[in-house]
Amino acid sequence: MAATTEASTAATLDVAIIGAGPLGLATALALQAAGREPTLIDARAADTPLRDARVLALSHGSRMLLEKLGAWPATQATPISRIHVSQRGALGRTLMQADDYGLPALGYVLPAQALVETLLQACGQRGIAIRHGIAVQGVEANEDRALLLGETGTAHSVPVAAKLALSCEGAIDKDAGRSFERDYDQHALLCRVRPLAPHGGLAWERFTPDGPIALLPLGHDYSVVWTLPAARVDALYALDDAALRDALQLAFGPAVRFGAVSERARYPLGLRVRRDSVGKRMAWLGNAAQTLHPVAGQGFNLALRDAWELADTLRGAADPGDPVLLARYARGRLLDRAGTIGFTDSLVRIFSTPNPLLTHVRGAALLALDIVPPLRHFVAKRMLFGARAWP
Repeated sequence: MAATTEASTAATLDVAIIGAGPLGLATALALQAAGREPTLIDARAADTPLRDARVLALSHGSRMLLEKLGAWPATQATPISRIHVSQRGALGRTLMQADDYGLPALGYVLPAQALVETLLQACGQRGIAIRHGIAVQGVEANEDRALLLGETGTAHSVPVAAKLALSCEGAIDKDAGRSFERDYDQHALLCRVRPLAPHGGLAWERFTPDGPIALLPLGHDYSVVWTLPAARVDALYALDDAALRDALQLAFGPAVRFGAVSERARYPLGLRVRRDSVGKRMAWLGNAAQTLHPVAGQGFNLALRDAWELADTLRGAADPGDPVLLARYARGRLLDRAGTIGFTDSLVRIFSTPNPLLTHVRGAALLALDIVPPLRHFVAKRMLFGARAWP
């Protein structure tokens, strides 16, 4: 499954991509399609990404990008035909439908493992090199190359150097220059639940006083992202499957009846943003550039758009690490990046506040989305294609 695997080399690479997960693999394919020579660097064993247990929600725009890269796992993706957005116990709701936009689906839900398998196969077919077992702890750049540093803070015995280094994995370094962080004091409790009636491709974003509950169709099940106050998550996570189902049912309400619960996980939620997504012969993408709340499922979709535009910016360049090019890329991504981050953060802060007055304001906003089609279409197109309504 994996592409060419090598230990290391003294040659200066064209573009080194740190991280061979879904984003790193997609970035490599986009760069090669733009005429670059990417090399993937990953600390893990070759089969580790294939055990990725995450579930990804991809927009229609992301499907278009992956199809252009020859890496769309069509048989593994469950389409979202409609998205129902509402508040529990309050008036106001909106419904977005793929038919309104002449699309086969508004988005898709699939196991990350399925996407990784497809991306690895595409990389292998195109001869993209993947070097496993190289743990990068830092990058030092000079005027003509970036040097990837190992665990001891010194260069590898045979240095790994590149004209441009891209970080496509890991969280934002708290010591990184200009960065912003907001702790939402929330956790995401993830699980799968079998609805008692077929979901029919209907996804739900249900806002509750504790936080949003997202139901994403995945096969015959729903993949659940349940946002909870940090103080409550331990007790709920410790429940057995039947008790957890009952708690979820109570929190969500009777609109969907739940059956068996399985495959639970949890993680803390916050907003972390690296204000400068580029540096000297270096760029950060995905969670290395911004970590978003999962509400509206925008994080990975934003990362794919970043990767695509970076590859397009570097097309035909004599030097992919040219600071003028990197600055141009950063400027080009400013609107989409800031808009997506702001949209996600605003949803969390507005809809997670239990103020009764705000409940009515939120209900009026949802009602306006439902009865004013241009307003609903404005929101929907940006969820489909980003803040620039790309493409």
